[in-house]
Amino acid sequence: PPLAGEQLADVCIVGGGFSGLNTAIELAERGFSVVLLEARRIGWGASGRNGGQLIRGVGHDLDQFANLIGADGVRELKLLGLEAVEIVRRRIEHFAIDCDLTWGYCDLANTPKHFEGFLEDREELRALGYRHELLVVKPDEMYRVVGSDRYCGGLIDMGSGHLHPLNLALGEAAAAESLGVRLFEHSPVTRIDYGPEVRVHAAQGWVRAKTLVLACNAYLNDLNPELGGKVLPAGSYVIATEPLGEARARSLIPQNMALCDQRVALDYYRLSADHRLLFGGACHYSGRDPKDIAAYMRPKMLAVFPQLADVRIDFQWGGMIGIGANRLPQIGRLKDQPNVYYAQAYAGHGVNATHLAGRLLAEAIAGQESHGFELFAQVPHITFPGGRYLRSPLLALGMLWYRLKERLDLALSH
Repeated sequence: PPLAGEQLADVCIVGGGFSGLNTAIELAERGFSVVLLEARRIGWGASGRNGGQLIRGVGHDLDQFANLIGADGVRELKLLGLEAVEIVRRRIEHFAIDCDLTWGYCDLANTPKHFEGFLEDREELRALGYRHELLVVKPDEMYRVVGSDRYCGGLIDMGSGHLHPLNLALGEAAAAESLGVRLFEHSPVTRIDYGPEVRVHAAQGWVRAKTLVLACNAYLNDLNPELGGKVLPAGSYVIATEPLGEARARSLIPQNMALCDQRVALDYYRLSADHRLLFGGACHYSGRDPKDIAAYMRPKMLAVFPQLADVRIDFQWGGMIGIGANRLPQIGRLKDQPNVYYAQAYAGHGVNATHLAGRLLAEAIAGQESHGFELFAQVPHITFPGGRYLRSPLLALGMLWYRLKERLDLALSH
């Protein structure tokens, strides 16, 4: 139901996606009373509309933070990125959530340089004690992984995989409710009164709580301008083909893995349980969505799988992911409001990172020792220049440079 009247709670959470739901579960399991407010429906944002890829790791190029948190801190972040997937695994198993969880993922090399990087990634993961199978796939063996001649090799990771994201979110909402969390949909927050006790207002009611968690990510809008300026909403898009039948589907992805390439405007794709190809990518920083997602995405799909030229596109959708300037998830608390916590800016890798964020936020709120929370909180995050209306176009210009450089590198590599 929508929020009506007054609700009292230890913690009020704003946002009904993976971050909010998992923070709620973790807090309820620790004995806190929790109210969660969602402006639309549970999982309406990136949590329900993402590509369903569950991939190890958090952040990009974690070694860049060594001067802030030290080499040991960087190593711990890398280990937390592995633990994040295990949190998802355990949550699905514990609550018996039916979400088509399938293990197996492959990074795809667009250039020989990417392939060399995979060799380094494998050695680093082994040094971290990664317990899952890692297999380097040479260029002439890629047919075992993908029915395309577009790639220069791959790295298979059997500790990552894919799932049905909305079903996971709905299963976690049911789990939260079973633990006593009060969930309210269609309850956009209109105002927050900060202080030792926060009052969170919606159209027909309000919540009084000792602690507030903002878990809106790319859909925070102007609810908190300080946090909103540090996360850039970027569009990402997915198309789904008609059902292909098991044989044709497996000719595209023989081992039913999730796959993702290494380009700036990356392609990511997998098979659904009913043998459709779900093909996503084309991250947009301009703030303008394509008028026809299927017409925009279909040529990208055919560049990888030209054999699908006769296939119908049954579904198309898009939505916003949240990106920070340094591509590290932003997990912390407001300096001037120590009872206000937040998690956002997962840069397109939120399925696991949100679950980790929920664990770390709950530990911090409960007063438990949480070195992981402190590590994330130590990393500063800049505010994007240009304000609400100019920051997207400015970033789009910057990303254009990286795409041009990437095209040159691709041309030289071939």
